[in-house]
This record gives sequence, C-alpha cells and structure tokens, in this order.
Amino acid sequence: MRRLRSILSALGLAVALLGIFWMLQGIGIIRWPSSSFMIGDSVWVTVGSAVSVVGLFLILLGRRLR
Repeated sequence: MRRLRSILSALGLAVALLGIFWMLQGIGIIRWPSSSFMIGDSVWVTVGSAVSVVGLFLILLGRRLR
C-alpha cells in the first residue's frame, strides 16, 4: 500500500502540473508559435482545468490510503 500511495501521489502531481501548464497556455502566459498544434486558447483552459482536477483527485486518493 505504501508503494501505491507514492505512485498515486507522483502521478497526481505530474497530471496536475500538466493541467496547469495547459491552463497557462490557454490564458496566454505561455505563447506557442502559430504553427503549433496548441491553437484555440479557450479549449486548452477547459481541458487544463479538467486535467488538474483529476491530478488533485489522484493526490487526495493517494493520501487517503493507509
């Protein structure tokens, strides 16, 4: 269980950071070239927030394991 707890926490952190990265791109703090695949800012804010919530859920799930 201890190993699963650390795996879930690490995975949750990685997913939450990825979601935050996408939200920052959607807000306009991070700019990509116009030829990038990340076009459509409002879509990336929505996807990033959903991914961040999943990551935070994984972190909380890992902390609840004994």
